[in-house]
Amino acid sequence: MKRKPSRYEDILYLPHPVSKTRKRMSQYDRAAQFSPFAALVGYDAAIREEARLTSGRRELAEDALAALDRKYTLLAQHREERPRVEVTWFREDERKAGGEYVTSRGILTAVSAQGQWLELDREMRIRFGDIFALESPVFREE
Repeated sequence: MKRKPSRYEDILYLPHPVSKTRKRMSQYDRAAQFSPFAALVGYDAAIREEARLTSGRRELAEDALAALDRKYTLLAQHREERPRVEVTWFREDERKAGGEYVTSRGILTAVSAQGQWLELDREMRIRFGDIFALESPVFREE
């Protein structure tokens, strides 16, 4: 049985051409030409952002608010001693409604009853209205 010659029989076994002016492309660069195309740029990030959970702010009872007020006063009285403080507070989310409760620890550097904030380590100001819980060795002494 005689085989029918291929249309490309004349070039099928020729050596691979090598350019004299351009260097050979790496396999990595060659594969990049055929990588998938993302038609909806940012869509995956938008889906992840929407799926990210935030929580709402909890309202404190009157007695808890009164206890926090006493603690603010004590901290203001002991401010010069630069006591260690642990603050659990509500940090609002920058992108969507809600936020999360975080705990920050540091040295108390300022308290402002008028401005309604306290400052930790000269770099973080936390508003009284965002504070959920407050701990310090100062409170154990009283």
